[in-house]
Amino acid sequence: MPSSRSGGPLPFLDHLAADSARFREVLATAPADARVPSCPEWDADDLLWHLGGVQWFWGEIAERGLTDEDEVDAMNDAREERPSDRAGLLGFFDRASERLQRELAALPPQTPLWMWSDDKSAGYIRRRQAHEALIHRLDAELTVGARTPIDCRLAADGIDEALRIMRGHEPDPDLTHIPVSTPVTIATVDAMHSWTVTPVRITGTWNGREIDVQRFLVGDGPDAAATAEISGSAADIDCWLWNRPTEDEIVRDGDAAALSAVDAVLADSID
Repeated sequence: MPSSRSGGPLPFLDHLAADSARFREVLATAPADARVPSCPEWDADDLLWHLGGVQWFWGEIAERGLTDEDEVDAMNDAREERPSDRAGLLGFFDRASERLQRELAALPPQTPLWMWSDDKSAGYIRRRQAHEALIHRLDAELTVGARTPIDCRLAADGIDEALRIMRGHEPDPDLTHIPVSTPVTIATVDAMHSWTVTPVRITGTWNGREIDVQRFLVGDGPDAAATAEISGSAADIDCWLWNRPTEDEIVRDGDAAALSAVDAVLADSID
């Protein structure tokens, strides 16, 4: 993972705190009905309620030490109603965000907690929530036209998470995956790291339902088999993988069919 290659582990809790604070600062004075350009079905109050709800959810799991999915479902069913005004939404966000940060700081990273991913630990929830806050901080800034820089190392880790976990695939005995193109290298021009992805079509039965989706098989570094390359700053590639606008150009070179196959994987929303 890029976070451990240089400079030691990333301070996810610091990033969570800083981006949550910036998110609140931006939305506190935004018009309630201002549209969020990167999430056009939401207005500013919807975005505030969304991240507040996400941080409430994971803060509740951390505070109660939940590891059982049935307990998590019951907890989620009992969440409070959405406040009807901006002051109520801000108050809800403040309580949820403060508790999430406090509870995650108090737990050793290896603490078992319920998680939808294979890594069911407080440490991964720290990582996931740092990236959640980052992406929605950007959404808030885009809403008011006040974009600020994204930390390079955090963005590089975000690329790794987006490729491997949010858009990635690990071979599973119940699922079949078939490559739909040759491999493509994704390279950062500032974080000194690259990945090679192979777009695959995945079919089979997962959690009791039939699926047919496209995802990535992911490896570290360049690969001689790659027939195309996508490059840019870590911040821009992270934004691109989350279907958010970039600040500068992302360069695409090589086989057009392979590049189109990468785009097909990114067509799925991961909001």
